[in-house]
Amino acid sequence: MKLIILDQAGVINESSETFVKTPEEWVAIPGSLEAIARLTHAGYRVVIATNQSGIGRGLLDMAAYNAINDKMHKAVAHAGGRIDAIFFCPHTNADQCNCRKPATGLFQEIMQRYGVNLKNVMAVGDSLKDLQAAAAVGAIPVLVLTGNGQITRDSKEIPVHTQIFDNLAAVADELVGEE
Repeated sequence: MKLIILDQAGVINESSETFVKTPEEWVAIPGSLEAIARLTHAGYRVVIATNQSGIGRGLLDMAAYNAINDKMHKAVAHAGGRIDAIFFCPHTNADQCNCRKPATGLFQEIMQRYGVNLKNVMAVGDSLKDLQAAAAVGAIPVLVLTGNGQITRDSKEIPVHTQIFDNLAAVADELVGEE
């Protein structure tokens, strides 16, 4: 099975310092929906692993988060793609849970759900936490320079062997070729 793990904000949609709290605030990064479609057509199962501390902070509730995800699923489907599953952590740092990246709980859930080892699976993110979680489970950490990616790259703290791409479309180009 071909699998790819994506962070949400900063990879698929524009990130916001004040959090995306409504479907109206959710805006796809140019090329990201088409990239997911290309990955889907190439046989990849596309899953999301995302920290959503806005829920734990009370900035949005599950109904709002579900509405945002509904908009994303429809936009991806309209582009011809599919997101298989969304794994999310609703907690804040104060909760000290095992699912908030850089902890590996979300990745452990993905391994259990799909019955796979994540070695050689790309995990795409725009933050150091995304990359650290990927590296900790043996996945391939992939940094995109959208969202907070440029700041993350410039921090010089990224895990060894992190692959760097301009955006999700460039990752899709690498995996399935350019159209």
